[in-house]
Amino acid sequence: MKLIDVTRDFNTDDKCLDYLERMRWPMGVCCAQCGSLKISRITRESKTKNKRTRLYQCLEKGCGHQFSPTAGTIFHDSHLPLTKWFIAIALICEAKKGVSACQIQRHLGVNYRTAWHLCHRIRQATKETGLLEGVVEVDETYLLPKRRRKGHPQPKRREPDVVLGMIERGGKLRFVALHDAKMASIEPEVLKHVSPHATLQTDMGVVYDIIGRRNFSGQHRMIDHAKSYGVGENHTNTIENAFSLLKRGVYGTFHKVSIKHLPRYCNEFSYRFNRRDRQPELFAETTKNLLHGEKLTYKKLTASQVSES
Repeated sequence: MKLIDVTRDFNTDDKCLDYLERMRWPMGVCCAQCGSLKISRITRESKTKNKRTRLYQCLEKGCGHQFSPTAGTIFHDSHLPLTKWFIAIALICEAKKGVSACQIQRHLGVNYRTAWHLCHRIRQATKETGLLEGVVEVDETYLLPKRRRKGHPQPKRREPDVVLGMIERGGKLRFVALHDAKMASIEPEVLKHVSPHATLQTDMGVVYDIIGRRNFSGQHRMIDHAKSYGVGENHTNTIENAFSLLKRGVYGTFHKVSIKHLPRYCNEFSYRFNRRDRQPELFAETTKNLLHGEKLTYKKLTASQVSES
């Protein structure tokens, strides 16, 4: 859904609630606690900006539960109007190279902390599942630390962040953030995301040679980049092209990404790339994931250790 469509179709809180209701209860509104279809609608005046004007009450005997269309979802305890949520979702879904929290801050007229938390909650809803099939290219790339500016002290040296990329030829993509490019880090991720019946396509790296012999016997092709970048179907050019898009986003849009939050950025780029031919469905799918996904609180987001797959 294009941004102009979002601003036209969801310019009031009621229109946003109607959309969320259809998304959450396609067969009609039912009780959020007991599932009964016997409910009554209550309309009330909102005294605060984050109090829903629409409320439902279950008429089932022994229940009587009151709930709003956003109860139990990520939208429930948010102080942001739903209209701003929907604009942020559309911006992130449509931005090929991502959109920064500073830009979201300017567009929505909110403070930076709110925009940053909002972006990460939307990225949290972009996780991918399922195994990659067919010919799967696998390689790793490095996101280099920020260079020292002339006249400024040398920053503390740190190792570059590693991103493992896996892509089906003509199919889906996975980016996984790693702390290093050692066997112990790469092999579990390859086995987690690549089907054992797939054909593994890699370069001549020793790690991939061992992984191929252990897990993809007779189904592993390797290209020697010292001699050629491609011989017929034997190449890793597809994953290299995907890496270039990720790096343009990280260096050009975000400028600097913490290894702590890098997994969510990897999810975002994989998710958007895999739906590049289904743009009209991208907004609806992301909103649905937010409705049914796990809440990412600010406390959890800023914790010293954040465990994500």
